[in-house]
Amino acid sequence: MPGPSERPEPADWRDHAACVGEDLDIFFPLSGFSTPGAEASPALAVCRRCPVILPCRTWAIDHGEDDGIWGATTAAQRRAIRRATGRTGPEARPAARRRSGEPLDDSSPPG
Repeated sequence: MPGPSERPEPADWRDHAACVGEDLDIFFPLSGFSTPGAEASPALAVCRRCPVILPCRTWAIDHGEDDGIWGATTAAQRRAIRRATGRTGPEARPAARRRSGEPLDDSSPPG
């Protein structure tokens, strides 16, 4: 039990994901098209009953996840969302840092 000055770790959205315990292979179908085929159906069914579908999708978009089904979206759908909203995933950050003169070393703390 944590003492008065200790705080328990906050719950992570992933702790509540419907995919916990599922075969993760279903979330990485061979097709990466914007309209997923039948091979993505099992993953999409899990996502659609998931209580954390939006945090999952947001995390995948914000982190530039370019593989698999996340938050009931394909990689192509997430790329389209990033383009439409002007969000950039991690793959775009080094170029933006070069333009701004910011160091490219990712080991430095944010802020």
